[in-house]
Amino acid sequence: MLELYHSVNSVCAQKVRIALAAKGLQAREHNISGDQLFTPEYLKLNANAVVPTLVDDAVPVIESSVILYYLDEKYPEPALMPAEFHQRARVRLFNKLIDEYVHNYCTVISFATVFRPNLADKSEAEREAYFAKAPSKKRSEYKRDVVKLGMDSKYVVESIEFHEKLLDWIEESTGRWSYLAGERLSLADIAVIPYVIRLDLIGLSRMWDKRPGVAAWYQRMHKQECVDKAVFQRMGADDWAPFRKLDFDPWPLVSRIIGSL
Repeated sequence: MLELYHSVNSVCAQKVRIALAAKGLQAREHNISGDQLFTPEYLKLNANAVVPTLVDDAVPVIESSVILYYLDEKYPEPALMPAEFHQRARVRLFNKLIDEYVHNYCTVISFATVFRPNLADKSEAEREAYFAKAPSKKRSEYKRDVVKLGMDSKYVVESIEFHEKLLDWIEESTGRWSYLAGERLSLADIAVIPYVIRLDLIGLSRMWDKRPGVAAWYQRMHKQECVDKAVFQRMGADDWAPFRKLDFDPWPLVSRIIGSL
């Protein structure tokens, strides 16, 4: 039996839910966040204290990209890896870009915009206690800086730079195929779509105004039942709230950053 420990707005968890939906797999779900991540029970499953964690036959599998490959290898139908070797390499390159750069910088832009108020309203001692719990000191450094400085954080420029790179890769891929690694949905699309959705939710869809391939791919992905089921249908009022409460438009500053790159 599959079990999934996740949270609704986690981009990494969204990837895994999309893959499960694409394969028609059911998992018993545990929605956890905050201090629940640091309980002894959960740390036994995932010492990194993050989501998602997939448990299959009582054995935990961690790291979202690893989980994606695991699901496709153990449950091969429908296949989410292309048959052609260059396209398979393309899938892995997208996942590598996400893992090494984009994910951390998604955290930056998310905290600089929609999630900042949750921490900015806390006392300094409460914020530091939160940062101290984080398994990644680098991610705590990012969050500390953007909570203090918002869109003026130096990390916001780096975030936009790497999101621009991701969008350039999407545009290049869609000039060759309908999807990111061929003519069918693959683990590349599944790994990438939560990050583009996040840009849209924080008001930065204009980043692909001059990238028609990205715009067409994004609309194509919106129509995927597995994406709608795993992301948008899962978001309740509390999940939508941070995005709907965004009280400023980040685009003017972001457009200036893009112009300076």
